[in-house]
Formats: sequence, C-alpha cells, structure tokens
Amino acid sequence: MASIAASSSTSLQARPRQLVIAANQVRCFSYGRRSHLSFNLRQLPTRLSVSCAAKPETVDKVCAVVRKQLSLKEADEITAATKFAALGADSLDTVEIVMGLEEEFGIEMAEEKAQSIATVEQAAELIEELLLEKA
Repeated sequence: MASIAASSSTSLQARPRQLVIAANQVRCFSYGRRSHLSFNLRQLPTRLSVSCAAKPETVDKVCAVVRKQLSLKEADEITAATKFAALGADSLDTVEIVMGLEEEFGIEMAEEKAQSIATVEQAAELIEELLLEKA
C-alpha cells in the first residue's frame, strides 16, 4: 500500500478535491515493478436541498397565511425555511400568525408549542401533527 501512495502522490496533488471524492473507489494493480492507480470520479452535487416533513399543500397554506398576516407582496419569496423574524415579524405578529393558522386549519395550538414556532416549516409540521391527533 505504501508503494501506491508514493507513486500517486505527485500526479494527484493537483487534484486534492477529486481524490477525496474518489478515495473509496481507489484500485491498484501491479505489473512487475510498476504500480498503477485507478479511480473513478463522481460529480459533486451542485447544491443542497432541504426537505420538509410536512405536505407541500400544508406549507403553501402556511405561506399564504403568513403573507396575509404580515401584509407581504406576492414578490416576497416565502419558503419552508423562511423564518418569521426574517420577514420582519415581531412577537405580536407571530401570535397573529398562530391565530390565523388556527383559524385556517381549524385547530388549537398549545401555548408552549406555539411559542416554539420560528419558521414556516416548523408551523407546517406542528399543524400536521395536530391534524393527525385530531383525526
């Protein structure tokens, strides 16, 4: 294994990122005194995606309620990861958002749980949890 590292060190130093990607796919084979190193490269993902446990319909409804309660324009982008504070909501606005969500979905949130909501995703997940309990 030492001969692999010694023979590959000069040719792979220019590509440390690619070496790290393919480290689990490195193969070595020898013919006489020479060692050959072979590895496969795979493309890095272009970006990370965040998935939400709540249904997209629930997230969309929560976004609509938040947009209405904060009087936001359609051009203002709201996603599952959007924090209420980033939209300019203070504690009173958050209470109004929770009241609007309770009215929209026909549920009641416990005060402790309602106070822990900071993002659209958290609100949507809590709503789905409450709807499952209600059913």
